[in-house]
Amino acid sequence: MNESFTVFAIKYATVDRLRKDNFLHPTDGDPEAPMALDFFVWLVVGQGTALLVDTGFSPASAQARKRKYLVTPVESLRRLGYARDDIKDLVITHLHYDHAGNIDEFPAAEIWVQEREVRYATGSCMCDPKQSHFFSSDDLGSLIKQLYRGNVRFVNGFHQLRDGVELHRVGGHTDGLQVVRVRTEKGWVVLASDAAHYYENLIKENPFPAIYSLDDMRKGYARIRELADGEDNIVPGHDPEVCARYPSAGVPDIHAYRIA
Repeated sequence: MNESFTVFAIKYATVDRLRKDNFLHPTDGDPEAPMALDFFVWLVVGQGTALLVDTGFSPASAQARKRKYLVTPVESLRRLGYARDDIKDLVITHLHYDHAGNIDEFPAAEIWVQEREVRYATGSCMCDPKQSHFFSSDDLGSLIKQLYRGNVRFVNGFHQLRDGVELHRVGGHTDGLQVVRVRTEKGWVVLASDAAHYYENLIKENPFPAIYSLDDMRKGYARIRELADGEDNIVPGHDPEVCARYPSAGVPDIHAYRIA
């Protein structure tokens, strides 16, 4: 019998936004209504190992972008019972500041990232401030240091990281954005990251307005639906609704939710 994994969404920060700022096209409802954006990392546990999907933003990025931690990813993991060295694999869905900021905090981990994403984040597209704005050169520098230490593993499209954990490039939000497909007791769950910031982005196919390729973004909606066992098994990257749909992990003073 194939072993399933347990998945947790860990909320580490939040920021206030307006509804109109979270959609590329006009949508129903009051455009000036508050619509918060939450920040998550995801813990996947099973087969005697623990892997972390994304690493959150660094203290330097938090200060520069006026973001406030609720509980840092590392501290949240510790309270869940996982030390830094327990994390053997880091899957970086993409290299934006809020997903790739604490790589050096996990010295025992191999880092899995799409090669296409690294080329994008270090190539001529970064001459455009509308694209480079979402990246931190310090974070990219940390990744390059880990590359030279032999800790980075490049993915080209698809990779089966474990029996029951798959990486799939979908692009759209960035050129090398990848999603993570995990086999759980509830079937295949897709950690969509920024392929869908909110459930509503996916349901209405109205993207969050930070986009590298609109065509890939739209194709990505279809792809993550194909990969998941139902839309209830798709977990968006920034939606506060995640904290309402899934039960708390039951650990005091952190914001961790059991997806499956």
